[in-house]
Order: sequence, then C-alpha cells, then structure tokens
Amino acid sequence: MGRVDDGIAIAHEPSVIFTCFGDLLRVPGSRGSLLEAKAEGADVRIVYSPLDALGIARGNPDREVVFFAIGFETTAPSTALTLKRAKAEGIANFFCICNHVTIVAPLRALLDSPDLRLDGFIGPGHVSSVVGARPFEFIPADYRRPVVISGFEPLDVLQSIHMLLAQLSDGRCEVENQYRRVVPWEGNPRALEVMAEVFELRAHFEWRGLGFISQSALKLSAAYAELDAERRYEIPGVRVADPKACQCGEVLKGVIKPWECKVFGTACTPERPIGTCMVSPEGACAAYYNYGRYTREREVV
Repeated sequence: MGRVDDGIAIAHEPSVIFTCFGDLLRVPGSRGSLLEAKAEGADVRIVYSPLDALGIARGNPDREVVFFAIGFETTAPSTALTLKRAKAEGIANFFCICNHVTIVAPLRALLDSPDLRLDGFIGPGHVSSVVGARPFEFIPADYRRPVVISGFEPLDVLQSIHMLLAQLSDGRCEVENQYRRVVPWEGNPRALEVMAEVFELRAHFEWRGLGFISQSALKLSAAYAELDAERRYEIPGVRVADPKACQCGEVLKGVIKPWECKVFGTACTPERPIGTCMVSPEGACAAYYNYGRYTREREVV
C-alpha cells in the first residue's frame, strides 16, 4: 500500500469532500489518519464503490469531491469506468487520487529479495479475474517456484494448497489455475482495455514495508488529466518512514510469522494499525490477529 498523506492534506482543504473505502480511515500518515482528520472537522466519507463518490459529486455541485482510489487490478477497472462516466457527463467537481498498484512488480521485488523464505505462491483469484493467470508465468520460469491461482471458498483454498504441495512433491514448477470457473488464462479483455485507456504506469512508487518499486503503480493518463487530484491540488511529496518496530516487510517475505513482529497485537492492532499487513482484513497480520490466536492457544496447551 502507498501513502495516505496526500489524502489527509486534501481532506483538510476547504469545501472538499474526501471519499474512500472504510479500511483506509485508520491508516497512519505523517499528519495522522483520515479518521483523525474527520474528527477535526474534515468532510471524509466512506463509500463502497467509486460510483458512490461520483454520486456525491453530482449531489454537491458546489463542492469538490475527491475519490481516493486504491487497490490492485481488482478494483482498478471500476475506478476507470467511473472516470470514463465522469468525463462523459462533464462532471467538473469530481477528482481522483490514484493509488492503484499492479501485482507483478511487487511479486518480482519479493522474489528478488535475498532473505525470501517462500516455497510457492497461492495466487490471488480476485486480481487474476482481471489480469488472468498468464502474467504469473514468470515466477516458475525465472524463480523456479510453483503458483496456484485460488478461489476463496474453503474448499478452493484447500484444493489449491493440495495442488501446490503436489507440485513441490513432484518437483514440478508451473502455474495452475484452480479458479478456472472465474479466471480466464488471458484475463478480462474489456477490463484490461479500459484500464489501458484511463491509466498509465508510474515510473516509481513507494510501498510501505518494501520501499520503491519501479513501474508498480498506476496514475491517470493525459486524457484524464482534468480529473486528476494530483494536478488539481498542490500536493507535497511527503515520505513517511515505516516505524522501526514494524516488520511488515519480513512478514511479506515469509521471514517471520505475524505474531513474531515486535508490535503485533500490542501497538499494532486492526483498530490502530501501524503496518500495511494489519490494515485490511485480508492482510496477513489482521488474519492472524483475528483467527491465529486459536492455533497458538492449542499449541500452548
């Protein structure tokens, strides 16, 4: 995940309505969180889709509305379609901060890490429903690690683990698609087409826990410059150093388990997350915080 500081700065702008998904409210930035900005009087609103934010812009023509777009290729098509609609309708008070990221570049950065401790990957079904299974072929080809694209039902996950272990046992190394009922090998061509129209790659992007990764994020293309909040507002290039006690990078690389982090469950919780792995319910630390304690209790007994 990238920075939220730009969002906090804009949230304090007069007459601006700042919209975002709910799990972003507690992410810490250099000037506090969006939840704290809201408590101080900023008009920060939770939305469930970018179309909700566009509806707010329609209903408040005298206010500027900013949507904080975030997520992998899973959510990028919905942002792209919303921006296309805003442009087509000529809605002049709607803007977007684009923090969408791509899946391949950070995976390659993880695999290039000398302290990587991962034997294989259960591939993300939601991202793959957009980009397909083909983009993951570089993992077995270049790094000799197996990949299984998985669905989300319990049986999907169990079968994917079985398929991954079978590859390791057989000495095979390939991309398998367990989630074939949803994930086409070449991806969703219409979604990829609209993303290519609305977005372009950033040269560099800073990830919390991983540092700068080249061509790992998206920005609005020149054709949609009038909807770009980064062009509309004076946004300082603020860098936020990861707290020294946070070990999200090591968790992502498999070097440590979440509960081995110094701040896990104490200073860092889902209510007040420090690291990216605790922000979303899908994050490894949040999952271990909510469910992993039962396993640890059994181990202690």
